[in-house]
Amino acid sequence: MQAVMAVRSKSSKAWLHEHVNDPYVHQAQKDGYRARAAYKLLEINEKDKLIKPGTVVADLGSAPGSWSQVAAKLAGKKGRVFALDILPMEPVEGVSFIQGDFREDAVLAELEALLDGRSLDLVICDMAPNMSGHAVSDQARSYHLCELALDFAANHLKPGGHLLVKVFQGAGYQEYVQAMREVFAQVQVRKPKASRDRSSETYLLGRNKLGE
Repeated sequence: MQAVMAVRSKSSKAWLHEHVNDPYVHQAQKDGYRARAAYKLLEINEKDKLIKPGTVVADLGSAPGSWSQVAAKLAGKKGRVFALDILPMEPVEGVSFIQGDFREDAVLAELEALLDGRSLDLVICDMAPNMSGHAVSDQARSYHLCELALDFAANHLKPGGHLLVKVFQGAGYQEYVQAMREVFAQVQVRKPKASRDRSSETYLLGRNKLGE
């Protein structure tokens, strides 16, 4: 047990050291973003122009809210941002937030009620499950969330809409890419600079949802 604690303590210290010296963490504090993840979305948006004034966005797995902050700022007063997370999130101006588990039908129904028949231009999803440390089950739970996000996007995006979703490379990755190709005209990979090099996370961008 002590050996396990020592390893955990060592990895926690390494993370803390990395976090304290992370330029994106400092930049986020300076720019008023709640997390360094804001710069992942900003960089991807700079390249792909997903969020413009008037864009209607759903942010799945939104807490602590940095992607919602970016989306609300870029979409402006003419746009709308709908956010959902199992964790609480401090209010973000211009964002309608629901706290609940995305895997539950009742929570999904609440989000659909909030949309009130609107079709979305964009779904963004930075969700990840609480990691147990068991790689196989963590990967499976992660892709279950991704599949739900894809299903939500397929049902609520307007034709031509886009999905940006975080995935972890490994088991299930190729199958998920294939599933996205059935919904979108193009599927592209994005690995923003703000993603830590050692992380297996990457982002898949489904462009131009196919029409009915």
